Amino acid sequence: MPNDPMPNRRLALAGLLAGSIALAMPFPALALNDAEAKALIGKLVDDLNAIINSGRSEQAMFRDFEALFAKYGDVPIIARSSLGAAWRSASASQQSAYIAAFRTYMATKYGKRFREFIGGKIVVTGAKKVKSGYLVSSMAHLAGSAPFAVEWQVSDKSGQSKMFNIYIEGVSLLATERTEITAMLDQRKGNLDQLIRDLKSAG
Repeated sequence: MPNDPMPNRRLALAGLLAGSIALAMPFPALALNDAEAKALIGKLVDDLNAIINSGRSEQAMFRDFEALFAKYGDVPIIARSSLGAAWRSASASQQSAYIAAFRTYMATKYGKRFREFIGGKIVVTGAKKVKSGYLVSSMAHLAGSAPFAVEWQVSDKSGQSKMFNIYIEGVSLLATERTEITAMLDQRKGNLDQLIRDLKSAG
């Protein structure tokens, strides 16, 4: 459709979802199956909708988004993937600092766009076993656009059932964030400490 902002809007939705997905109130990972994977994503979506429609201030919602990111997402895996090769050369303290900064960055970056999704909904439609765990299928319904597919990768390999990637019509959020983080690190001539400081105030 002419002047359709949807590709960018869909990417923002993926980020908002990821920013709401690992530490608080973990889901037990005993015998993860398709029903449990669907239930995890269903609860994530319910909690996200409650935040979006809460009427709270932006700063309060940013904190809520960050808390959901920690609750539902395998944050260390997501952060490590986003940093790519630079993760392997980082010290343990840098890795810990990066995970914390990345969590805040994601919640702030995508939380700023929450108003675009007020009144929308995501409907979980199924789940299937894949090599990496389970792939949960859903359809996103946003005002002014046709429904589109959202898929969630869920695994219990970390000892808890967590979501670690989202696909919006086949486009991986992890791959997109890795490209952006790599570019940001390049702009800082590989200075990871500077990137960490900047991520805390970016978004």
